[in-house]
Amino acid sequence: MRAMTVDLVERLYTAPPDGFVAARTEAVAAARAAGDEATARQVAKLRKPTVAAWMVNLLAIRRPDLVADLVELAGELRTAQRELRGPQLRELSAQRRSTVSALVAQARGLATEADSRLAAGKLPLAEVEATLQAALADLDVAEQVRSGRLVRAASYAGFGEVPRPQLRLVAGGPELSLPAPGTRTGKPSTGAGAGAGAGAGAAGQGGDRSTTGRAATEPSAAERAAEKRAAAERASLRRTLARELANARTEQRRAEADLDRATAAERDGAAALADAERALAEAERRRAGAEQEVSRRKLARKTAERAAAAARRRTGDVEAAVEALDAE
Repeated sequence: MRAMTVDLVERLYTAPPDGFVAARTEAVAAARAAGDEATARQVAKLRKPTVAAWMVNLLAIRRPDLVADLVELAGELRTAQRELRGPQLRELSAQRRSTVSALVAQARGLATEADSRLAAGKLPLAEVEATLQAALADLDVAEQVRSGRLVRAASYAGFGEVPRPQLRLVAGGPELSLPAPGTRTGKPSTGAGAGAGAGAGAAGQGGDRSTTGRAATEPSAAERAAEKRAAAERASLRRTLARELANARTEQRRAEADLDRATAAERDGAAALADAERALAEAERRRAGAEQEVSRRKLARKTAERAAAAARRRTGDVEAAVEALDAE
C-alpha cells in the first residue's frame, strides 16, 4: 500500500471498536482533503473489528513480542505432534495452556486500559482464547493474528497436522520407523533368477534335486535372524505407540476436565457478577430513595427555620410593645 501508513492502521485497530467507524470516516475525509484518493479508498475498505478481535489486535500491536512467542510455540507443537514426540508434546501442551492464559490476561489488561468504560467481567475472553488457540493450530490464523487486523474471532475444531507420510517415534533410544503399507521389513528378497538357477542345477544333477529344492525354499540363518529382529522392532514400536496413545488419552481427559472446571468457574463467575449487579442496582435504588428523603427533610428544616425566625421576630415586637407600655 503506497499511501496508507502503518501508524494510521494501528490507530484505527487499537482504538475501541465503538469509535472505529467515526475514526475511519474522519481518516477518509482527511485523506481526500489532502488529495490522497488512494489512501481514502484503502481506509474506507477497512472493516470494523468485534470486541474480541480488537483485543487480539491490541496484543499484536502493543505486545508483538508475546505474539511472536505464541507463533514460535505453534511451530514447536506442530513439529512435536508430527513426529509423535510424547514427552515434548506433554511439556509443550502445558506451556501452551500457560501461554494462552497469560496472553488472555494481557489482552484483558490492555483492553481495560484502552477503554476504562469496559467492565473486565463482560469482555469476550472465551473468544479471545479460542482465537489464540486457533493461531496455535493454523498458520493462516497465526499470520492474521500477527497482522493486527483481525475483524472477528477465530476458532479451530482440532489441533495438529493430520497427514504424514511416515510415522516416526523417538522414545529414548534409536529412532524407529513404521514402514509404509505393503512394505516387508527385515527379510531380504529372493530373486526369480535364483529360483531359475536352482532349477537348472536340478536338471543337471538329478541326484541332488531334492537337496537343492529344500535349500531354495528354507530360509537361511541370516534371514531368520533378520525376520526375528524385524518382528522384535515391530513389537517394540507397537508397545511404545500403545504407551504414547495411553498418555495422549490421559492428557486429553485431563485437558477436558480442566475445560469443564474452567467452564463451570466461568459460569459461577458470571452468576456472581449478575448477583453483584443486582445487589448494586438495589443499593442504587435505596440510595436514590435515601437522597430523596434527605432532600425532603432538608426542605422541612428550612421551612421550620423560617417559621422560627418569624416567631422570634414576633416575640421581639411584642416584648418591645410591653416595655413601651410599662414606660408610660
